[in-house]
Amino acid sequence: MTRVRTLLLVMLTLPFSPVSKAGDACVILLHGLAKSDSSMAKLERAIGDAGYRTVNVDYPSTERPIDQLAGPAIAPALDQCSESDEINFVTHSMGGILVRQYFSKVSVANLNRVVMLGPPNQGSEVVDRLGEFPGFHFMFGDAGLQLGTGEMSVPNQLGAAKFDLGIIAGSRSINPILSQLIPDADDGKVAVERTKLEGMNDHITLPTTHVFMMKNEQVIAQVIHYLRHGRFERSATAASGREQ
Repeated sequence: MTRVRTLLLVMLTLPFSPVSKAGDACVILLHGLAKSDSSMAKLERAIGDAGYRTVNVDYPSTERPIDQLAGPAIAPALDQCSESDEINFVTHSMGGILVRQYFSKVSVANLNRVVMLGPPNQGSEVVDRLGEFPGFHFMFGDAGLQLGTGEMSVPNQLGAAKFDLGIIAGSRSINPILSQLIPDADDGKVAVERTKLEGMNDHITLPTTHVFMMKNEQVIAQVIHYLRHGRFERSATAASGREQ
């Protein structure tokens, strides 16, 4: 009897991460700057195959500033998930900043988990260095100019995460010129350290690039694992997978 009591005590004091029931859950996907919903199609299919209902949002990322993009992109998606017991988000790059912007104003009662891929949560040095170059605003709009590393950048004004957040950073680059503008490890657009956010629940770095991480099989597997368990699978980081 003593052994049974001891075992029960140990089980009750272990950290607990509830397993999400995919059939009761909706996942909203948000692409990054100057991308479209098609960039998230492979990830959307994989999440759907895992049993989740998906809403892959397309929004005009280069046509408005971040505060004017967040509501029109996210509110209709939430309406599509209104019958689900829980709502999750999976974002790439600036899509994560839209989520932070939206949650700074609005609470979602049945919000479960958020997974961000390569988010510039502390901005990017690329914007600092190239934002004033001719053509930058034409290509990336007001939102692109809001993603610098200074105190007045939008990501640096939104505060800590107050929701269950897992972040995947990339450590490979296919753009050595941009990487020279970024200190330490980066994915070609965002430094690994600048993807981190106060209040995040878990963070992992994978050998993938910013541009293709949402199509990377290791990344996709980690996204689904986090949606289910609220943590990343460390043993999988050394597993073979298609690196892009």
